[in-house]
Amino acid sequence: METTFPLRRQTIVMSCPPVKELLDLWPALKMESELYAEFQRITNQNLSNTFYAELDRHLPRLMTLFRQKASKTGKTADALAEILRIHDEQEIHDIHTKRTTVLHALPVYLHEDVSGFFRTCTDESDELELDGVEVALFTVISDHDTTSPVHYQPVKISVVIESDAVVSLPRFGEAFLVMFGQMYALHLSYPKALTNTLEFTQKILLGLESGKLSPRLQTLKNDLVM
Repeated sequence: METTFPLRRQTIVMSCPPVKELLDLWPALKMESELYAEFQRITNQNLSNTFYAELDRHLPRLMTLFRQKASKTGKTADALAEILRIHDEQEIHDIHTKRTTVLHALPVYLHEDVSGFFRTCTDESDELELDGVEVALFTVISDHDTTSPVHYQPVKISVVIESDAVVSLPRFGEAFLVMFGQMYALHLSYPKALTNTLEFTQKILLGLESGKLSPRLQTLKNDLVM
């Protein structure tokens, strides 16, 4: 992978072939370790270490902001309140629970519609319905509560890009990070409806190309340091 990196970057950036074609050529990019190595070759940054360190550093403040918003009225407040209610009902509040909650609540707080990106299905389904799915995380659960906005003990989380289930992981945080890493490494444009969340990850958590932020992200950045 190290030796073929220059050719791979040229192919990805200049030719923009379909993701499935790229992953057929370089299937190692489906592996977490190889994806993180590729990200480091591109950015000189350790993706998982930096992401989790920065996310965990901001978890308390983000939870405070979400609770403040949830105490108000409106569609966004109600959606945040439901996520936080489910979070508070969990018996275990370890780091994985907190990451899952924050990553589900963040796009809601940023007024983004995640219905097309964070999807839920049961493990009784024969296969995921992937036709026309540009980018999504499919949470596969063993019960039938598919209407819940967040699940803490899924069977698996499948990362879907261009209608192809690229990889499945046990935790939402890991799947979210792999989804972001795949999009960055494969030079994919962010879906418009999830742009703020992915730019928050890129520009605020990872500090990549962080020169200009949208007004909503700039406000959130300012609120994080208050």
